[in-house]
Amino acid sequence: MRRTAAAVATALAAGLATTTAGAGTALGGTPAEACESTPATHRIAQVQGTGATTPLNGQTVRIEGTVTGDFQADDQLKGFFVQDPAPDDDPRTSDGLFVYSTKEVKTGDRVLVTGRAVEFGGLTELSPVTAVDVCGTARSIKPARVRLPLEGGVEAYEGVLLRFGQRLTATETYQLGRYGEVTVSEGGRLFQPTEGRGGTQAGNDARRLLVDDGSTVQNPARVPFTEPHALRIGDTTTNLTGVLSQGFGSYRLQPTSDTHFARANPRPAKPAGVGGDVKVASFNTLNWFTTLDERGATTAEEQERQIAKLVAALKGLDADAVGLMEVENNGDTAVKALVDRLNAAVGAGTYSWIRHPNPGTDAIHVSIIYKTARLTPVGAARSSAEPVFERPPLVQTFRPAAGGAPFTMIVNHFKSKGCDGATGADRDQGDGQGCFNPRRVTQARTIADLAAREEGPLVLGDLNAYSAEDPMKVLTAAGLVGQTERFVRDGQRYSYVFDGQSGELDHVLAGPELSKRVSGATIWHINSDEPLILDYNTEYNPPGLYRPDAYRSSDHDPVLVGLRLR
Repeated sequence: MRRTAAAVATALAAGLATTTAGAGTALGGTPAEACESTPATHRIAQVQGTGATTPLNGQTVRIEGTVTGDFQADDQLKGFFVQDPAPDDDPRTSDGLFVYSTKEVKTGDRVLVTGRAVEFGGLTELSPVTAVDVCGTARSIKPARVRLPLEGGVEAYEGVLLRFGQRLTATETYQLGRYGEVTVSEGGRLFQPTEGRGGTQAGNDARRLLVDDGSTVQNPARVPFTEPHALRIGDTTTNLTGVLSQGFGSYRLQPTSDTHFARANPRPAKPAGVGGDVKVASFNTLNWFTTLDERGATTAEEQERQIAKLVAALKGLDADAVGLMEVENNGDTAVKALVDRLNAAVGAGTYSWIRHPNPGTDAIHVSIIYKTARLTPVGAARSSAEPVFERPPLVQTFRPAAGGAPFTMIVNHFKSKGCDGATGADRDQGDGQGCFNPRRVTQARTIADLAAREEGPLVLGDLNAYSAEDPMKVLTAAGLVGQTERFVRDGQRYSYVFDGQSGELDHVLAGPELSKRVSGATIWHINSDEPLILDYNTEYNPPGLYRPDAYRSSDHDPVLVGLRLR
C-alpha cells in the first residue's frame, strides 16, 4: 500500500523517542553547552523548502536533527545525513538534510549543526559547516516505508531515510564498476518504450531508482555486488534501505545497511533448443579488430582476452552459420583470425567464411562464417550498391550439405542511433527512435526489396531499431516475419540494454515460406545482462573478475534460429 508524504511524516514521528543528555563537542572546540546556549534557528523543512532548491540559499542557519546516515570517510561522501525528530505536516517539504562535514558523529546522535544552506549538484546541504554539536543520543529514526513510484514526487524525500519493502529488480549495471552504481526498478526490468509493450518513458522514469555506494570514488577497489558472483540485470532485492540523496543529475539512494540481491536471473549455460536440422545465428562481436588501438582491443593482452570470449560464445552457439557484425573491415584478415581460433577450439576446418564482395568503407563490416560439412554455398556472395548503406549487407544462399531446401542469409548492420553528423530529419525527433531514423527506414526498404528477389530470405543482424520502430514496421509490412516474436516470450525478448532499458536491436526475420520452416528461435542472454566490468578490457576492470568464457563477450546477445530444411 502506498503512503502519502504526510503519512510518511507521521510514521517518522511515531518512530522517534526523546533524546538523552550526553557530552558533545562542537567543531573548533566549542563547548558542549552550545547545545543549550545556541538553539536551532531553522527547522530542516524550512531549509529544504517546498521546491527543488532551498529558499535560504547562501544563508547561515542552525538546525537540529538526528543522524540517519554516516558517510564521513575519505572514500565516502565526507558528510552525514540528519533528519528532524519532529517532522512538519507539509507533504511538500523534506525533513532530511545532508551535512558536508567530517566532524565525527554516529548514527543516532542528536546534533545541532551550523552552516550555510546551499545547493550542490541538486542536493540541498549545509556547506561549509562551522559547528557540529553532538548533544546526546536519540533512538534511531525508523525508515519511512515507501514504494516505487514515489507518491507525490521525489524531491519531498530528499535527505530522508527510506525503506522500499517491495521487490526491486536490477535494470542497469553500466556504472557498477566505475562508480559503484546500480539502477533498480519496480515491476521487473524496464523495457524501451519503442519496443511496443505499452510502457512510456515517463512511466519508466517513475519506476526506477539509482542505488549508489555512498562514495564519489571512481573505480573502487571493491566493486559492490560482485561477490560471490557479479550482479546480473534481472536479479532482485527487497527491503532496500537508505537515505535519498541527489548528485550528478540523478536522485540516488545511499544505502545505510547491506543490500543483498537474489539470483533471480541465473546465467544460461547454453542457448535454449531451437530444433530443426540447420541452426543460424546473428552475433554482434563488439568490434573484433586485429589492428590494435583502433575500435577494439588496445593491447595484445586485451585482444587475447577478447578472442577467447568470442570463441567461447561461438562455440556455445554451435550454429551452422553465423552472421557477424562489427568485424574489422580489413579484407579477410580479422574474420580469418577469428575462424582460425574458433577452428582450433572445435576442430580443424570446421568453419570457413564468405568473402564480402562489397564491404563498404566503414571501419567495420558484416561477415558470415559457416560449417563446411553442414552447408554448401550456392552461387556467389552478393551485396547492395545503394549509397544509403555505410555497411552494405552480405547476401549468401546456402543449401544443406545433406540435402534440403535452400535459404539465403541477408546479414545487416543498420545505421546507429548516435547523433554525430545528424542534420535535418536525421536529427532526434523526440519520438524515442534516436537519430538517423529516416536513413534506417530507407535501409529497411532496400533490404525488403532485396529479400523479395531472393530464395528463402532470412534477414538478420543488428538493425539498430527496436521492435515497434519504423524500420521494423517496413520489414514486417513487406511480409517478413520476426522469429523471436513467434518463439520468445515477451519478458525474454531483448538483446541489448541502454540507459537501464532493455530492448531488441538484433533481429531475425524470415520470408513467408521460409518462416513455415522455422522450428524455433531464442536469444542467448550472455551479454546484455552482464556488467561491463566482466568484458575483455583491462582499463577500469578489476583483473580478478575476467574469465575466458562467453559471458560479456559483447554488449549484444546473440540470436539463434532453427530451420527445418529437409
